Amino acid sequence: MNSSETNKRKIYNDPVYGFISIPNALVFDLIENPYFQRLRRINQLGLTHLVYPGAVHTRFQHSMGAMFLIEHALRTLSEKGIEISPEEYTAASIAILLHDLGHGPYSHTLEGILISDITHEEITNYLLEILNKEYHGKLELAISIFRNTYKRRFFHQLVSSQLDMDRLDYLRRDSFYTGVSEGVIGTERLIKMLNVANDQIVVEEKGIYSVEKFLVARRIMYWQVYLHKTVLVAEHLLIQILKRVKHITENGMDLFASPALAFFLTEKPNKADFYSNPNVLKYFSQLDDFDVMGAIKVWRNHLDTTLSLLSKMLIDRHLPKIHIQKEKFSEIELEKIRLSVVKGFGISYEESKHFVVSGTLSNQAYNQDHNEIFIASKNGALTDIASASDNFNIRSISEPVKKYFLFYPKGIKF
Repeated sequence: MNSSETNKRKIYNDPVYGFISIPNALVFDLIENPYFQRLRRINQLGLTHLVYPGAVHTRFQHSMGAMFLIEHALRTLSEKGIEISPEEYTAASIAILLHDLGHGPYSHTLEGILISDITHEEITNYLLEILNKEYHGKLELAISIFRNTYKRRFFHQLVSSQLDMDRLDYLRRDSFYTGVSEGVIGTERLIKMLNVANDQIVVEEKGIYSVEKFLVARRIMYWQVYLHKTVLVAEHLLIQILKRVKHITENGMDLFASPALAFFLTEKPNKADFYSNPNVLKYFSQLDDFDVMGAIKVWRNHLDTTLSLLSKMLIDRHLPKIHIQKEKFSEIELEKIRLSVVKGFGISYEESKHFVVSGTLSNQAYNQDHNEIFIASKNGALTDIASASDNFNIRSISEPVKKYFLFYPKGIKF
């Protein structure tokens, strides 16, 4: 190993796992790349800090943590006799390290808003191709693992499945930063219980209770953190702000925005543009949470009453009131509230739709029809966790729960 490679064997101090070592020079260079460094400026949990003030950790931290866990998992599998080459080890580490590369500002919240009809997974795939060219084909195997085209399929399961290193890290990390102890999972024991059978990741029989706890913790974290009613209303308020801004730009009104944000608001690129127009990638790689929130701070004083009100609600945390129920809200009910908003705010009926919003939310902690979690018995038999478990909750949480929400400004009488 030459001196330049030696100098790149850095150590990263992570508050969740302790010291994380950078495995080699290629991984170090990828971490230093501007595409990856942008993840430092994208919060892992978006606006969740409005409920849990400590939840200000980033996609960068999560990606580093996921890489740490996959390296731990690969060492565990090697100790159990699974042959893993140095090339596979590095490729799997890179695949999980870069798995969130395509997330835009506020991650899932604004997906499809700034760039229509394209997912963050598709953007990640595109960025991986660009990086592969930049690093002279050294990411070929990592891309194959990420896309699940590599012949040894269990590598992809460590990156993306119902028991992958992505989920193991974000549950533990999000629990740590929110302070929601119900989400704490035993990542160390879960990983120690992993094995490979029939080219797929399985959990040894003695690890069944750790899997049960993992699934229950995931269900609780969704209701208590990811789908928390205040987080939900803040995220949808952010969406309405961006929708209003797009309407304003269509009508030629002046609007403050950074060059990157201004491009997406005025050009309104779609999926096809992302691949054909170099400016889309150029500005996307410059765009992060700071662009959006910095603009919203200014928009509080915009001449457009609706944009000003929406922006003040978010910045000052005067969030709308939200109701969640099992039945769908009626159009008559929505109409009544919107008319009250029109009267109370002195805005048009069309504008009132930004303040009175309804939608759905769902929670399914485990999906038996997709990438099942298999328990391996001592005789080699593989059984789906929902069938192997004697815990009734595991079978019940495999059923999706759907609810309906409605939010509107506080103080509105109807």
